[in-house]
Amino acid sequence: MRLLQARLSGVGPFRDEVFPFHDGSGAPSAVTVIVGSGGVGKTTLLSAIASTRPGHAVVASGLASSAEADAAPFAVCDWTLGADDPERPHPLRIATPTTLARGFDDDAVEVLRRREQAHFDKRARDGGFALLSFPATRWFSRTPLHLQAPARSVGRYDVRSAANFDDATRSDLTRDIKQALAYADIAAALAQGGGDRGRGLALLGTAMRRSVSAALAATEFGYLGLDAQSLEPMFSFGTARARRFEALPTACRHLVGFAALSVRTLWAAYPGADPTLSEGTVLIDEVDAGLEASVAGAALSALSAALPNVQWIVTTSSSVLASARGASDVIALRRAADDSVELHMGSSALTH
Repeated sequence: MRLLQARLSGVGPFRDEVFPFHDGSGAPSAVTVIVGSGGVGKTTLLSAIASTRPGHAVVASGLASSAEADAAPFAVCDWTLGADDPERPHPLRIATPTTLARGFDDDAVEVLRRREQAHFDKRARDGGFALLSFPATRWFSRTPLHLQAPARSVGRYDVRSAANFDDATRSDLTRDIKQALAYADIAAALAQGGGDRGRGLALLGTAMRRSVSAALAATEFGYLGLDAQSLEPMFSFGTARARRFEALPTACRHLVGFAALSVRTLWAAYPGADPTLSEGTVLIDEVDAGLEASVAGAALSALSAALPNVQWIVTTSSSVLASARGASDVIALRRAADDSVELHMGSSALTH
């Protein structure tokens, strides 16, 4: 499942804007960088996307209506389902509940669309439809590794889980990252000893190591795997002594999180499938928070290569990061003279 287009009407600072997340041929873009200063609606856009998807279409409480809206605010997202429904010839349109997708369809088509949305809401509860979101307020506590029933924790994907872009108290990523790294290594090792039982656990271990190594490639650090005594994830730094996760620079912890939690989500949504081939959408608010824009750009390119079927939609305030991508990968949000927010794409998006 990947995003093709999002429309926000009366939501936050957006009067009625359509955001394209596809290339010229209509295929979903691999990477989209949304750049803009504070207050132009970057987080609002990601919240709307996360709240308007198969299996989780809700009226997000954090989305305030524009003061100039003529009617109730709504969001509409068009998704290409890919492996989630390979025989489907056209996108699936998901809209904010109780709101007509005005401006798109006539009444008869809208009734059919609602029935279809309800059908896929039920299907999504059985797995698939992978989406992961990272808030801008990411932080890392000094939490020891704690493993518990994988089927209920690290190996479980709930399509109905809400994205938390504004609640800083729920943005501690350390426990989830450690669980993902530990489970991948332990499961792969047990699989070699005959504990796989046809579940393809070696694929998870390989995908985890490859993706974390790719994310760290722009730094001087590397991933070594688990310590045999403590089971804590360990990282290298040149010839220096191996470091635990807590001893990594903050920038590296962000990068490890992007990779490890993306692979974990793909595996949990599509158990038994190779995460490096699975489809999904990852939303990252202020992707360069805590690290240099150049490092964030290099990591995005590396992760896109390591997980080629994942769509990365990220926001930033950095023109440096936006300029590192091609014009087709950038959407710029800028305030107009009348205080509305305008979209700029293509070469206009890179004009400062």
